[in-house]
This record gives sequence, C-alpha cells and structure tokens, in this order.
Amino acid sequence: MSATTADTHVFDVREDNFEAEVLQASLTTPILVDFWATWCGPCKTLGPMLEKLAGEFNGAFRLAKVDVDKSQQLAGMFGIRSIPTVMLVKDGQIVDGFAGALPEGQLREFLLRHVQPQDGEAANDDGETAVQETPEEAISRIQQAIAAEPERTELKLDLALALMWAGNVESAEAELAALPANLATDPRAVRLRSQLDLARALKGAPSMAELQQRIQANAADWEARDLLGVRLLLDGDAEAGLDQFLATLEKARDWNDGQAKKRLLAAFSTLDDAELVGRYRRRMASLLF
Repeated sequence: MSATTADTHVFDVREDNFEAEVLQASLTTPILVDFWATWCGPCKTLGPMLEKLAGEFNGAFRLAKVDVDKSQQLAGMFGIRSIPTVMLVKDGQIVDGFAGALPEGQLREFLLRHVQPQDGEAANDDGETAVQETPEEAISRIQQAIAAEPERTELKLDLALALMWAGNVESAEAELAALPANLATDPRAVRLRSQLDLARALKGAPSMAELQQRIQANAADWEARDLLGVRLLLDGDAEAGLDQFLATLEKARDWNDGQAKKRLLAAFSTLDDAELVGRYRRRMASLLF
C-alpha cells in the first residue's frame, strides 16, 4: 500500500465542511472522525495507525481528521473532553466510538464490527484473518487487558459493552456506573445506558409467549404491549418492537405518564439502522402532532 493510496481515504475537516464531508458523505460511505491535536502524545501514535487502516480498508470507510485547536466549535458540539477521541458516523448518525489510543489489533476489531475491507480481508497483528470472537472470549480478552494496563480506563467501557453483549445486564450496569467522568458521554456509553434502561424493564417480566397471549385476549393491555416491545427490541426484532410502542402511542399516549414515547426515544438511541429510525420517528411525529 502506498502513501498515496492511504491519502485518498484521509482528509481534514472543519466547521465549514463538516456537514457536507462527514454527515452527508456518511450516507454512502462510513466516516471515521479522529479528534486530535498537534501537542497530543497519544494522537501521534493513533493517527498513523488510523491512516494506515484507512488505506488497507481501501474505501470501506474514510478518515476525517479534526484538529481540535483549529475547530474548537466542532469539538464543543461533540462534547470532546479528551483526545484522541474517535467517532464512527454512518447514515448521518454517530454509531460508535472510543477515547484514547487503542492497539492496532483492537482498532481492526472496532472497524470490522461496522465495515468490511473492499479488496480482501483485514488481518490481525499476526497477519491472519480476523475472526469474530464470542461474547465470553471478548470478556476474557478485555479483563486480561485491564489487568495488564489498569490505567487504560477506556477498557472498562469495552468490558461493560462485552458484558451487555453476553446478556450479563447487572455486571454491565455495575461497570457502566464505575466509569470515570470523561467516559460518561462517550457515544458507546450513552447507547449502553439506553440498552440497560430497556433491559431493566424486563426484570421479572412474563415470557414473550405469555405477553402475546395477553395481547390476543385484550388488545388494550398496554403493559403487555410495552414489555413485549422491549423483549422484541432486545431480541433483535426492532421493527416489531417499535410497532408495539407505536400501537400504545396511538391509542393511549398518556398511559403510564407517556411511557410509549419514552420507549421509542430510548429505542432510537440504541439502533444503527438510520432508515428504520427515520421512518419510525416520522410515524411517531405524525401521531403526536
């Protein structure tokens, strides 16, 4: 890979071109936004690795560089409290991100969760093709990394996400609550908080089959619709879950202090599908206004 090849996928961005070059451009190609500064030591390590990967992924994503000293308004808009901070924008929305300089292997794992290289497959540090790990493997790997580098607080957020992925809600919640203040507004932490709020609603809840039976018996069983919507959403059937919340919003918008609207807003913050979210936002708005 030549430097020229990498450079075609890397560009600088400021306030005057952010909307066009990042938000609009992300509708067709994911944009990885790197908030950095010339005086930042970790940025000097992370930046070249990101540029290298941008070349290797060959257009699967583009790397937008934001110098926080030259673009303070952008940094403030995104609540940047430490650098480097990296955010992935797809379909006009932030879908993931991290703070701090990660090793190249973890950068590859992060990218492969969202994009695939255009020509060939991204390899790990040993030159082997990266393989999707199980939730349990991820937890073990991250715990070992924390033991080796306890000063890397961003690993604690990685652990909380892995625990949620494994379905260990209580442990994920405990890790999230223990995060340092600088990670509290990380996009991944915000999303995880919404997921945990939804998961918490299912504690002691009836099974999906029982909830469906209750709704068949009484279409106005709003509690059953609410819990069924949460179950469907967390089980990966987002559209069916959102439909349950909309049904309540349409017929009983004030039920339980407007809970259907709250559920919809929480659900939107956990979903990556911008088209689906946009469609259901419009449906929600049509019912409310």
